[in-house]
Amino acid sequence: MDPSRFIAKRSAAIAKSGIRRIFDLAATLRDPIDFSMGQPDFPVPEPIKAAAAEAILADRNGYTVTHGLPELRARIRQKLHAEFGWEPADPAWSTLVTSGVSGGLMVAMLACLNPGEEVIIPDPYFVSYPHIASFCGARPVPVDTAPDYVYDVSRLEHVVSPRTRLLLLASPSNPTGVVYSAEQVKAVTDWARQHDLLIVSDEIYQALSFDGPPTSPARFAPERTVVLRGFGKSYGATGWRMGYAAGPAPIIDEMAKVQQYTFVCAPHPLQQACIRAFDVDMSSVVAAYRQKRDLGLSILRECFELASPSGGFFYYCRAPERYGSGTAFVDAAIARNVLTVPGCAFSARDTHFRISYAVPDAKLRAGCEILCELAR
Repeated sequence: MDPSRFIAKRSAAIAKSGIRRIFDLAATLRDPIDFSMGQPDFPVPEPIKAAAAEAILADRNGYTVTHGLPELRARIRQKLHAEFGWEPADPAWSTLVTSGVSGGLMVAMLACLNPGEEVIIPDPYFVSYPHIASFCGARPVPVDTAPDYVYDVSRLEHVVSPRTRLLLLASPSNPTGVVYSAEQVKAVTDWARQHDLLIVSDEIYQALSFDGPPTSPARFAPERTVVLRGFGKSYGATGWRMGYAAGPAPIIDEMAKVQQYTFVCAPHPLQQACIRAFDVDMSSVVAAYRQKRDLGLSILRECFELASPSGGFFYYCRAPERYGSGTAFVDAAIARNVLTVPGCAFSARDTHFRISYAVPDAKLRAGCEILCELAR
């Protein structure tokens, strides 16, 4: 008997993540310069680790209510009140503690998309966007955002249809690091309102922004925006899988219903730790990553076409034309013990490659210089 006949078409149609392929390769190499994984290289701050340990030792290890611990949701609401002016007691909006932003994306799309409906996503995009939409029976509709990697309303007009239900916005972006200006966000939210679309705003890198705070579409269209944020990238705790969603109460409550039957709830002791996270100052980490951003840019700009990232920790570089594709350039870099991710993991085009600069400065400098040698 062939066990593969039991595999569903929705799973079989999806290739292994291009990021994970490089990540697996890294385990086989001796001391590579690894620019592949999008996770911070700083440790979880001690007060947050201590809060997690205290919660575990205090036997706070069972389920929580699906929406999340009331104390954590209260801190989230305080933060959003300070940012958007949303009144904490206003029943029109709600919050949900999710199993990471990826978990938030999954329950948001499952709660809001019907089979056959369409989701507008930016190209380039985070690897999971089109696949989560497909899992839900929806159709992902990528929109080219080059060269500035921001939605152009005129391009959006060419893809919107009566089946379009949702627009996904990411600022700061993975893989480009681009942050939308307030004017650009308003233009997109005005367009979404005109076409009666829901906006799902992936704001996982919101706290890692170097040139001023990024603008959320919730500032302009709170009645049709679901905000997704997380703790993993901001506090070096990617493996904890902790995030939250905020937005109109009917949508958030429907997402909670979906979460009941999938993730159940976010990890209880780590929810306790994230309460403490709101009191930890991460400005020194942001400053350090701003310096890393500038260090890598000072080297790469001489050899590559790339956007200047204003958030997150990625460069999205065009591969030299003589290599023929981003994948071919990535393979050449692997031969020099430098790991990057081909742009085809994030785009319909295989013309770029992504670098994560969340590495020690010495490796960042050495790796960027090797890439420039290959480009020359």
